[in-house]
Amino acid sequence: MSPASRQPGERDPLLPKDVTTPQEEAAPDAGQQVYTPGASPAKADSSREAWLFLAACWVVEAFVFGFGLSFGVFQDYYSSHPPFAGANNIAAIGTTTTGILYMGTPLVIALCRRLPHAARWFTLAGLLVASLSLAASSMCVTVPQLIAVLGVPFGLAGCFAFCPCIIYIDQWFIKRKSLAMGIMFSAGGFGGVVFPPLLERMLRELGFASTMQIWAGVTCIATVPLAYYIKPRQIDTSDEHTGLLSMRCLGSRVFALYQLANLIQAAGYFLPAIYLPLYARVALNASDTQSVLALIVLNCATTIGCVAMGALADHWHPTTCGAVSALGATLSTALLWGFSSSLPALYTFCVAYGLFAGGWPSIWPEVMSEVARRAERAGHGYTDPLAVYSLLVLGRGIGNMVSGPLSDWLVHGAAAHGHSGIGYAGVFGPMIAFTSVTGLLSGMNLLWKYFGWL
Repeated sequence: MSPASRQPGERDPLLPKDVTTPQEEAAPDAGQQVYTPGASPAKADSSREAWLFLAACWVVEAFVFGFGLSFGVFQDYYSSHPPFAGANNIAAIGTTTTGILYMGTPLVIALCRRLPHAARWFTLAGLLVASLSLAASSMCVTVPQLIAVLGVPFGLAGCFAFCPCIIYIDQWFIKRKSLAMGIMFSAGGFGGVVFPPLLERMLRELGFASTMQIWAGVTCIATVPLAYYIKPRQIDTSDEHTGLLSMRCLGSRVFALYQLANLIQAAGYFLPAIYLPLYARVALNASDTQSVLALIVLNCATTIGCVAMGALADHWHPTTCGAVSALGATLSTALLWGFSSSLPALYTFCVAYGLFAGGWPSIWPEVMSEVARRAERAGHGYTDPLAVYSLLVLGRGIGNMVSGPLSDWLVHGAAAHGHSGIGYAGVFGPMIAFTSVTGLLSGMNLLWKYFGWL
């Protein structure tokens, strides 16, 4: 066979078998990275495929986490409309959803690592189950039923839908990873801006059952087609069937201090988003529209805060970013919310709190790198940054789950009492104080860095 008649890459039959061609030497062995269609993966950071991936992740994040951030609308509705009015643990519905979204992350990411080819379909399956959960919740008439049918399944399904985004963004964005994650995390805040007025009007005009059925259809139509774009830039089969997350970072003091601050921040962070509409209506006699506007302003500021903090985290040390977030959250809660006597003052708090406290997750990429680098330097061996991320998300979920029952205790019977006291003087005073203290303590890593512990 002449060289001209052979296909590109075809082996010359006259070549001895023990002689290896350059093409064969460059070919991947079993267990090495196998790239998705084409001779080479699409370019990271700047390719069309990378930005389509990020856009799809953004929409999924908006519907999964944006629904959780809109729970304040449902909290206000459940507290004042039958058959849920007067029931206990209403806040646990929302905190169960968001808590499981966070706490399930380590397990789902480990599954994605163990089954890299199957993980490609996790987003699609999760979005379908989440839509079914929303539709099924329309038949619930008690709080425990809502927790079982909506809180738990939606949280798990959303976790399966979103975790592939976290794994694949590490492949699609390398040089500007913190910015990309900040953009992706901002989608939850955007959903929290757009969804509350829609849901509030639907609840008011259509009732609970019809609202949940319609929202299930909207979620399915808007997200399921985009699952096609949430795919890996490259598939690494070297971890298949064995790719569990390495948890060596658990023995690192650096990780322990970052995780402690993360838990404390989460314990107080979610409370304003849950109670602001109820607070505005009960304490400030706001209308339904004015009450929902507080949540919209908060989530809008959170969207901006995520992107801004992501950009800062690419240049600043994570302890500095954490201290900025903590200081802004503490001052805005203690002064603006604690002494607010009007809706404009409350809206000002929402802007400040969203900008500073809302950007916290955008610090995580740099925390991941810092913990991995310091853990290896301390002799803990290779530390998987994705394991660090999973544990940080788990910590945020634990803090969120704790905040549900705790907030119900702190604001026991607020709606039933109809107390008009504002800020610290009203029944919401203990919750405002708690949010202020947790915000302050979340910035303690800057102090530990000053003493040389970080």
